Amino acid sequence: MLPNVGDVYSVFSSELQQYVACQITRIKDVPSSRPVAAVLELDWTGDALPDAAAVQAMRPLLCDYFFWNMRHDHCYATANVPPGHTLVGNIAPLVDVEVNSYRSGWNVGDSVLRQRNWERIDPVRRQQFKAASDEREVTLGGQVFQQDATKINDSVLQALGDLSELEQLPCLMSIETSHGTQGLMEFIQGNPFINELHWQSSTVHALDFSGSGLSRLILQPDGVSSLVLNEGLSLLALRSAPSPALRIEDGADGCHLTLQCTHTLPPLDGLDRLGSLSLVSMKEVDLAQVAGRFPHLTALRIWGKPGLASHMARLAQLSQLRMFSAYDLFGFTAEEFPSATQLPKLSALWLTSLPADAAKAIKAGYKKAAAQGLDLSVTKARKPEWLAENLLNPFRDWDGREHISPAYAKKAALAYKKMLAVTRSIDASSVATAAAATLEAMVTAYVDEFNKIERRASIIETVEREEIYTVLADLLTQLRGQLDGQGAALVDEVALLDLFDRLREF
Repeated sequence: MLPNVGDVYSVFSSELQQYVACQITRIKDVPSSRPVAAVLELDWTGDALPDAAAVQAMRPLLCDYFFWNMRHDHCYATANVPPGHTLVGNIAPLVDVEVNSYRSGWNVGDSVLRQRNWERIDPVRRQQFKAASDEREVTLGGQVFQQDATKINDSVLQALGDLSELEQLPCLMSIETSHGTQGLMEFIQGNPFINELHWQSSTVHALDFSGSGLSRLILQPDGVSSLVLNEGLSLLALRSAPSPALRIEDGADGCHLTLQCTHTLPPLDGLDRLGSLSLVSMKEVDLAQVAGRFPHLTALRIWGKPGLASHMARLAQLSQLRMFSAYDLFGFTAEEFPSATQLPKLSALWLTSLPADAAKAIKAGYKKAAAQGLDLSVTKARKPEWLAENLLNPFRDWDGREHISPAYAKKAALAYKKMLAVTRSIDASSVATAAAATLEAMVTAYVDEFNKIERRASIIETVEREEIYTVLADLLTQLRGQLDGQGAALVDEVALLDLFDRLREF
């Protein structure tokens, strides 16, 4: 269902435990895509849906949290009205300006929550945050920073004489450390502006962030035995599998949290009412395990490497599911994927790179739901021939990227295939000098292919540059492993990676 300009919608916010509201100020057609709507967040909350008088009195929300300066939360999003949003009135648009930003969903209530959390912070600290300037400099650990710097890492932390020196950065919001200490944990507890933390520690095993203002915690959980989360945390990302004994405490039992796990879904004690789960770089994923462990999920995202899904039909057990997305996920049939009637609360279904037969059936089966408001996207249907040629190619992700043509995606994939053939020709019986010359020629040819691509089209950006390097580094590591004891003599990874850096033009 598409809204009309001026429509005011209300939806219940589980985080605020109140109803919130937004207005549609514009609707714009997008060539070769679905129309988008400008969604304006309103400065209203209530314990029930608003009546006509409340709608007439509504005003736009003015946001001044962090670096916002009395701005409106006003963004384009998919025009289809998401399930759960109730039309409560239509009034003249409260803001009449062109909108320049886009986001994936309506996200009504997010800025109200952020504004309320900001207003709970000590006014003196808020004033210090706003007064910080990029024209003033401070020195910490021998390094000079602009006063309004927002990030630090171990290069600063390891050089500090006292953590109190960090008070010179009133806008400090992000810390990244591989040497977390008890003192640093306590400092984070007392600083409400620190909202992102990358943490690893060999000495602190019981983590308590309950009094902090964190919204994102990226954790290397090695050695962590207990973890207490703060109210307002939106993301907990585990960068490796934690100990099975890890106990996670959260006041809402994970209801408002996204848990992100890499490579596997580990056993965890706690978060029994988890609201959102993201599984990254999965080779295998058992939907029966997911549904059994976290039956209250409202959002599930799976990125395959590529991944093989088992028991896909059990997805239907997630009766509260509102969003499901999967990328590079295979191993299931059209018959196994739940029907639209089995997932009645689903508001978004995004599937990219999946079996062709399943893609065709899902598009047909969810067509009616899409007409009624479901945000449906099913792309990159893969035929068996494609799977055989590309399933294990690390450059398969280039196929379909907006700024990379299919021709260049194929060239990248072919460059990998050629390099793989060379490494397979080297074994423990190879002569060291001959192997070295062969590998140098391989690296030269590999880099030359991407140099040619870059000269012709300039498509290699930061992400692609890192991927090209990582593919080579991983292949050399694998080759050393295959050669066992002869690997060190035949494969000089440092010299070959140095050759890569000297030859590349991207």
